[in-house]
Amino acid sequence: MVTRTAKLPSEALPSEDRAAVKLDITVLAGGPGAERKVSLQSGAAVAAALVGLGHAVTVRDIRPADLSALQVPTDFVFIALHGEFGEDGQVQDLLARCGLVFSGSDAAASTLAMDKAATKRRLAEAGIPTPRYQVHRHGRDRQSLSRWPLPAVIKPVGSGSSVDIYIVRDPAALDASLERVASRYGTALVEQYIDGPELTVGILGDQALPVCQICTRREFYDYQAKYVDDDTEYLFDLDLPQELLARIQEMSVQAHHVLGCRDFSRVDWLVDARTLQPYVLEINTIPGFTSHSLLPKAAARAGISFSRLCQRIVDLGLDRAGEW
Repeated sequence: MVTRTAKLPSEALPSEDRAAVKLDITVLAGGPGAERKVSLQSGAAVAAALVGLGHAVTVRDIRPADLSALQVPTDFVFIALHGEFGEDGQVQDLLARCGLVFSGSDAAASTLAMDKAATKRRLAEAGIPTPRYQVHRHGRDRQSLSRWPLPAVIKPVGSGSSVDIYIVRDPAALDASLERVASRYGTALVEQYIDGPELTVGILGDQALPVCQICTRREFYDYQAKYVDDDTEYLFDLDLPQELLARIQEMSVQAHHVLGCRDFSRVDWLVDARTLQPYVLEINTIPGFTSHSLLPKAAARAGISFSRLCQRIVDLGLDRAGEW
């Protein structure tokens, strides 16, 4: 239901003036997954930014057993749900079937990006480098992994925020971590360990934002480093060749399109410190919008405030739907 005070053709409404058109916006936050707490923080931050721009904003929790949030009349739905239900295509499918205009990728791209193994297959087909991997299913013989080179990374095939990720350095730890992850999720991804700097590239529209390097005192950029630690560093003045950074930005946009993502995403990389070979780890279709989050930091580096970032995401969704 469109209730905004003015509806103008896009050619009559310059992007810098769009925030002057006040909208009824529903922000979906919370959800049923392990990233619920972070999602609530993202939703609160997005809502505050949009309210500051003059929009009428309703923050609504949503889960498969309670879809009442979709019954609220609205001009636009801003999805701030991370992980299960929000980032795996389920809520996107529901919103599309309700005829609602929403932010970000559609159900197909969201489902694909959430599945790390399927993402890796699609990236490899496109010639975009990603670490070697193998999928282990719960209850299957692990003999084929007995010769897997260590260290290795064990993680869920479909999850986010670095939940249940382990770096293993001996065979006993490999076996235990596989069992822990596979028993909880049904499958586990075993991935080649890349020793080197961790980088991330935000995508906004069709443009790559500045490359950010993540530096943490922990073994890797885990949940605590992402959302709790105050000493995690996010660097933009990097001691890496400019040609490499430009290539990573170019491949990030390519990866965004290869998976069918739209409006915005975040592409995570590791660079081998010895060879400077970059590898895509994953693509996040709904990256965080908290004070610690990487997409807003990269946007700020490019001169885009948090409020402008949120407005731009709204603009992209409405443009795509032909609503401006």
